[in-house]
Amino acid sequence: MMNGRDLTISTLLSVFRWRILLTWLLILLETSLMALIPLFIGFAIDGLLAGGMAELWRLAGIMGALIVVAVVRRVYDTRVYGTVRVELGREQAARSGDLSVSTLNARLGMGRELVDFLEQTLPDAMAAGVRLAIAVLVLYAFSPALALAGGAAAVAMVLIYALFHRRFFRLNGALNQQTEKQVNILERREAKPTLAHLMRLRGLEVRLSDTEAILYGAIFVVLLGLILFNLWFAATALTVTVGTIFSIVSYSWEFIESALALPVTLQSWSRLSEIMRRLNARTGPAAA
Repeated sequence: MMNGRDLTISTLLSVFRWRILLTWLLILLETSLMALIPLFIGFAIDGLLAGGMAELWRLAGIMGALIVVAVVRRVYDTRVYGTVRVELGREQAARSGDLSVSTLNARLGMGRELVDFLEQTLPDAMAAGVRLAIAVLVLYAFSPALALAGGAAAVAMVLIYALFHRRFFRLNGALNQQTEKQVNILERREAKPTLAHLMRLRGLEVRLSDTEAILYGAIFVVLLGLILFNLWFAATALTVTVGTIFSIVSYSWEFIESALALPVTLQSWSRLSEIMRRLNARTGPAAA
């Protein structure tokens, strides 16, 4: 199916474009319904306080539609991406004549990460983008200052991640290189090389984890500053109802949750960039 093309995200998107497009449309519909819920909760609160029930029934209708779409999407997704994994694995095996079993075994696992990105990380990023846009629009409707604070936080997140990109790429490359040697090392059944291999994996994983911890710590400082500012601004500078304050706080938190998908996606792309380079190489790792 891939006709000798490089094994990349863009190739998979091209070959399976119509099936993946349908999953994306379902994701966008599900996310749009999900993003509307905090707003309609706010309307329902104000409606109930005023003695009305219409807003509550509208909220129930949106929730019902969300459940149906979410179930259908998940049933369909599993079948689509299962097929993609099979075809990608078959293509990798067909091109692996010059690779050792150890390298092929590792790269088959890496290839599945490409499909995991399409099935999980990319849809999460798309959904986050929709929620982020809706959150910014709703916050802007309440006050441009609220939306401006969100935009400033998003820019700060991108700049923070940019400081870590090269390190993520380098550490993921070293981890993948070591993983490709695993089967060959285990086949030797020698205690010292096996221990050295496992300790090397542990060391690289610890360095990756420490880098992630520092990155997300810095990002959380920015995002928690955003929600504290928006809560203070809504309570002291705006004349609003209880339901409106709830909506402002909810959409500020929605912005935070959605914005966190950005560094996750960028980090995944750093790893996949190294994996795609490796999958399309014709040689294996250096001997252990």
